[in-house]
Amino acid sequence: MDTVAIITSVLTLIAGVGVFLIACSMMSSNLEALGSKRLKMLFSKASKSKLLGVGVGAAATAVIQSSSATSVMVIGFVNAGIMSLAQAATVIFGANIGTTITGQIVALGLFGGNSVSTSVIFAAFAGVGAFILAFSKKDKLTKTGGIMAGFGMLFVGLSLMSGSMSDFSELEEVKSFLAIFKNPFLLVLIGAVLTAVVQSSSVMTSMAITMVVTGLISLNQGIYITMGSNIGTCVTALIAGLTSTKNAKRTALIHLIFNVSGVIVFIIIGLFMSIGGIDYGFIFGKMFPHTPQLQLSMFHTVFNVITVIIVLPLTNLLVKLVTKMVPDKKDKNAVPEGPRFSFVEEHMLRTPPIAVQQIKNEIIQMADTAMLNFNAACEVVCTLNYEHIALFRARENQLNFLNNELVRFIVRLLKEDLNEKDRIYLSAAIRSVSDLERVGDYAENIVEYADKLKEADGSFSEKAVAEINELKTLIQKLYTEVLKAYSEGDKSALQRALAVEEEVDRVTEGMMQSHIERLSAGECTADVGAQYLSFSANAERIADHFINVAKTITAHL
Repeated sequence: MDTVAIITSVLTLIAGVGVFLIACSMMSSNLEALGSKRLKMLFSKASKSKLLGVGVGAAATAVIQSSSATSVMVIGFVNAGIMSLAQAATVIFGANIGTTITGQIVALGLFGGNSVSTSVIFAAFAGVGAFILAFSKKDKLTKTGGIMAGFGMLFVGLSLMSGSMSDFSELEEVKSFLAIFKNPFLLVLIGAVLTAVVQSSSVMTSMAITMVVTGLISLNQGIYITMGSNIGTCVTALIAGLTSTKNAKRTALIHLIFNVSGVIVFIIIGLFMSIGGIDYGFIFGKMFPHTPQLQLSMFHTVFNVITVIIVLPLTNLLVKLVTKMVPDKKDKNAVPEGPRFSFVEEHMLRTPPIAVQQIKNEIIQMADTAMLNFNAACEVVCTLNYEHIALFRARENQLNFLNNELVRFIVRLLKEDLNEKDRIYLSAAIRSVSDLERVGDYAENIVEYADKLKEADGSFSEKAVAEINELKTLIQKLYTEVLKAYSEGDKSALQRALAVEEEVDRVTEGMMQSHIERLSAGECTADVGAQYLSFSANAERIADHFINVAKTITAHL
């Protein structure tokens, strides 16, 4: 083989990997969008038992052809409180089984001796899918076309990779070089590193299968490389988890520990077998004679199934371990490290239905934060005690952060493939975020009134404090109904909130009258009175903004 031929083979391999990656992405995104409702129902059943969780994870990953997408959805459910970390762990275990389906599909495409001949039949799906994409205007049909195009392109990429591997197999120098790598640990490392680079275990497994089929490497070498791909696939999630929520970090760690544990167990077994002159290649070669493509793909499946069987009984211990590795903060009065999302993550743009649910959870928590700051502001203005002011400032920074970053995330999500109901909700959510940020601003105003009182060496009378606490209690009651209206879409809760708002208006009017009476009686100064009236006006506006949040969501039900 001359230099030009070698360069051509390398470029063909790169092209094959690229087409394969694009195909996987097309299949995953379209399958996910087409079956999002069914997937949510499927995940809701994962809580019933550990075995069912494994089954759900395997089925979901097999359907959407992406263990990464499954992991993102799992994190979303954990953050939403729908699924415990232990339940999430079982789904992730199952996802590892589901991801082996890609290897089985690749093996199917390599039957017939000549990889191209079989793959061409399936590659024809790309043409049919492209035709549908070009001429269909119906959403479901377009997504179906995207799935078919992705499926066909999968085999186009496979054919390109296989062809390049066949060319390399003709070079004795290449085969001799690759034959050097027999150490199991080194082969696992190679598989892990290459998978981390291409960010797809499916690609690495597929390459290993084509290399075995073409005789470029031995079956036993392919087996250890495939083991390594299971570790490498965790790298992306680990990197993403560094700046994500605690649950995201814990989920990524569970995935890593699970995969590493399986590899360690199988390496140890392999070392013991080598003493007797037996290896995995020999065993699976005997089990599936004359079908190297099936030998490796079946090992991949068996490896993941056995790993699940070993680790599944230890799920609770694994959860305890990762919880200790990534602990919760116990001090409720501790100042947060900095503003950040609690539920929303960048990866969720790939799963719009989950992203929408997490935005709702983020807004509910934002509302809680705003209410906490109002209560804290009332405490400061009544007592002039600034003990927890740093926590107040941190919460205010969080509200400002969400007003900017959550809106930015929603705008980006609106560009994705959404159903009409979710699109309407997101448009309303932007207004809700703005209203809640304004609540935080008014709470900050109240603290500033406390600052002015302290500077003037003034304070509110016991009667004024009692009136403030009465108003505070009313707004808390209003907030409870608003939250119910928002989180559950309960229109009757909105009506109850509106009734409380009218009571808030009456109380603030009464506060103004009481102030005038105290001022006339010389019981307070004009400066103190001004801060008192400013407080009542801001509290009334806070109630209005909370009502706006409830009205916005219920108007779109």
